[in-house]
Amino acid sequence: MCAILALSASNLFAQKQPNVIFIAVDDLNDWVGCMGGNPQVITPNIDKFAESALIMNKAYAPSTVCCPSRTALLTGKHATYTGVYGNSQDLRNAPKAANLVTLPEYFGKHGYYTLSTGKIFHEHGQDNSKYYTERVETSGKAGKLWSEQPQVEGIKSGGTDFAWGATTAKVDETKDYLAAKWAADQLKRDFDKPFFIALGISKPHLPWFVPQEFFDMYPLDKLVPVEIFRDDLDDIVRADGKKIFSADNRFLLADKTNKHKNAQQAYLACVSYVDYCLGLLFDELAKSKYADNTIVMIWGDHGWHLSEKLKYGKTDLWEESCRVPFIVKVPEVTKGGKTDGVVNLIDMYPTLIELCGLPANKEIDGRSFARLLANPKMEWNEPTLSTYQYMNHSLTDGRYRYTWYGGKADGAEELYDHVSDPLEHNNLASNPKYKEVIERMKKYLPTHHEPDSPRTKGGEKSDAEGKKGKKPKGEN
Repeated sequence: MCAILALSASNLFAQKQPNVIFIAVDDLNDWVGCMGGNPQVITPNIDKFAESALIMNKAYAPSTVCCPSRTALLTGKHATYTGVYGNSQDLRNAPKAANLVTLPEYFGKHGYYTLSTGKIFHEHGQDNSKYYTERVETSGKAGKLWSEQPQVEGIKSGGTDFAWGATTAKVDETKDYLAAKWAADQLKRDFDKPFFIALGISKPHLPWFVPQEFFDMYPLDKLVPVEIFRDDLDDIVRADGKKIFSADNRFLLADKTNKHKNAQQAYLACVSYVDYCLGLLFDELAKSKYADNTIVMIWGDHGWHLSEKLKYGKTDLWEESCRVPFIVKVPEVTKGGKTDGVVNLIDMYPTLIELCGLPANKEIDGRSFARLLANPKMEWNEPTLSTYQYMNHSLTDGRYRYTWYGGKADGAEELYDHVSDPLEHNNLASNPKYKEVIERMKKYLPTHHEPDSPRTKGGEKSDAEGKKGKKPKGEN
C-alpha cells in the first residue's frame, strides 16, 4: 500500500484494496451545513457523515460549467489540453480527449468492478454505459403540485428554465431518491473484487422541483436572503475602462418580480432534498460489511451564484462559481474537521489511484492530495486553475484569486485578497501595491490553449461559451 498513508494508518487496507463510492451533486455550491455557505441550510445527513470525513474547505472546479468540469476531472486533463470548454461539446468528439482513459475506466482496467447511475459524465444523448462494468438508469415520476417562474417582458432566463415548485411525487418516487436507493442496494451485494460505485445526483440543478416537505423547512417569512451589492461589477473593466459584466437575466427576473427569497428558498429546499437522499446511502454504508474499507468522495461539479455578483447560475470565474463542496472519507485516515489546503477536482483522479494502490497514470494532470488527507494542517497552497471559455482563467492559492480574461476582454484582470475581502467586492488588479502578487500568479497561467473541440449537433446555435471574445450566455 502507499507509503504516504502509512504515516497515519500503517495497516490500512493491507489485506484488501479499498472500495470507492464517488458521488457527484449537480450544481451544488457551499450551501451545506458543514461548509458554512449559508447558516440557514439544513443538511443533517451530510453534516453527520462529515464528522468522520475531511471537509476540503478550499476545493475548486477545473471549470465553471458541467461539461468542461466533468471532462477535466474524469479524464485528468484540463480544458486547455482537450479543447472542451463548454456544454455543447463532448469529450469523445474532442480529438485530444477521445483516447484518454477516464477515471472509472482506469479502475475497471485495474481490477475494479465499476457501477454507475445518474449523471457522472456530461453526455449529449450518448450511451455512457461504455465507461462502466454495470450502468443503470433511474427516473422518477413527473408532475407539479405548484410552480413558479418569474417572467418579465423582454427578459429571457437562458439555459434551463428559472423555475421552481413542489412535485406531486412523494420523496421515494423521485429520481434522486431512486438513484441513491440503487446505490445503497449495491452495498447488500457480494463482490468478488473491489468496487467503484459512481452516483450522480441531479439536484440542485434547475428547475428546482422537489416535494413540498422540503420547501416547508424554509418558511419565507423567516428566510434571510443574500445581501446584494449592486455596484459589485463596476470595478471589473477592460483596458479602456468599459465594464465587462452586468446583471444577468435571471437576476433581473428575480429582482424585478421581488422573487429573490423565493428563488433562494427553492435552492435550499433542493439541497435539503439531496441531503435526505444521500442519507439513505450513508445509513446503508454504515451498517454494511464494506463500512471500514470504502473511500467516499462527495463533490459538486462547480459553484453556483444565488444573487452574488448580480447573478443566478454558474459560469464566470468568481469564488462562488469556482469553489465547490468536497468531502472525503478514508477509513482510519480522516477523522473529521476541515483543511484549508488548496485542491482541485482534477486532483481526485491521481489521489484515488494512490489511495487504492493502483499504478500511476502518467498521462494525467493534477496532483494527489493523499498526504494532505493524512496531515490536514500541512501547507498545501500551490495555485490551482479554473477555466471558463477559451483563454479565460482564474487561479487561487487560498488567499488571493487572480483572473485573466485573455479570450473575452483582451487581457483584463481581477485580483482579490480573501483575508480582507472573502466575497470579492474590491478588485485590486489596478493597485500597484499588488503587482508582485499578480506577477507571481501569472506564472501559473496555462501556456497552451487548445482550440475549441467540435460541438454537438445544434450546439453552435445554443452555446457561445467557447467562442473567443464573446460574452458568456446563460447555460443549463
